[in-house]
Amino acid sequence: MINTYKPEGFNFPLQRTREASFTRAMLEKTMATGAILEGMVTLCDNDFNLHVDLDGIRGIIPRSEALYNNDGSEIKDIAIITRVGKPVCFKVLGTSESAGKCVALLSRRQAQIECYNNYISTLCPGDIVDAKVTHLESFGAFCDIGCGVIALLSIDSISISRIMHPRERLYPGMQLRCVIKHIDRTNNRIFLSTKELLGTWEENAQEFSTGQTVAGVIRSIESYGIFVELTPNLAGLAELKDSYTLEGGRIDDTCIGKSIAVYIKNIIPERMKIKLVLIDSYKTEPPQRIFKYYVNENTTHIDYWKYSPDGAPKLIETVF
Repeated sequence: MINTYKPEGFNFPLQRTREASFTRAMLEKTMATGAILEGMVTLCDNDFNLHVDLDGIRGIIPRSEALYNNDGSEIKDIAIITRVGKPVCFKVLGTSESAGKCVALLSRRQAQIECYNNYISTLCPGDIVDAKVTHLESFGAFCDIGCGVIALLSIDSISISRIMHPRERLYPGMQLRCVIKHIDRTNNRIFLSTKELLGTWEENAQEFSTGQTVAGVIRSIESYGIFVELTPNLAGLAELKDSYTLEGGRIDDTCIGKSIAVYIKNIIPERMKIKLVLIDSYKTEPPQRIFKYYVNENTTHIDYWKYSPDGAPKLIETVF
């Protein structure tokens, strides 16, 4: 049996299609082959054991088998409680009878250890991986990169365009493609980035033309102008004028994060600049974007990425 080490939930719909239902015979076969399965957690009991729905069979993940912390830190109860209502991966440790019903003893920890040893420990900077956002903090997003093993996507690595909080770009449960930015082998911590997969300045600018009016998001307001995000990796500058208003009020720092319509006045690749004119405002919040990736879906590694065009006055690059 060859296991594929995806973030939890990636294989859940496929597995439920492939397996009509869990049976004791199937679970015992799975235990013999060492296959990793997924199931939905329905309950965390008073002893912090997780109960998994196995189509009428009661699956139990004891607290001691609920989580493997690859950095050796203490397992917190909140990390177990927050699994309720979500799919988790597991390996089958055994089956038994209780009150005439089958009970399966499961281990999420063993699935994570195998994933870490066989997959995550082999990763290196520049490798491209699937990830799923688990929760957000002001400094970044924690992401599952395989069987619930967590890596950090810091706020400055989410996109070229600056944001105030990761929630402006991401949400829990969002599936991403990320690149391994750095691995702290001493503390077994992994750091991710997405901006290198979201296109260079030229790739993003090619989506637009002078004379178009397009939607954007106000990201910062400076004394010399207003920076408007056109894509996560591209922003333009609109001159600040006294006549500019947004939703009936003057444009100020409270407007950061608001949607805006802008006219593209000029695109200047050699200076890496897009000149904009503010046209109108929207009363709605910016929609959650689906990232557009500028790397082939079969690409698994990059060594170098340059954002800035050739000849641009500022060099923006990443060397992995």
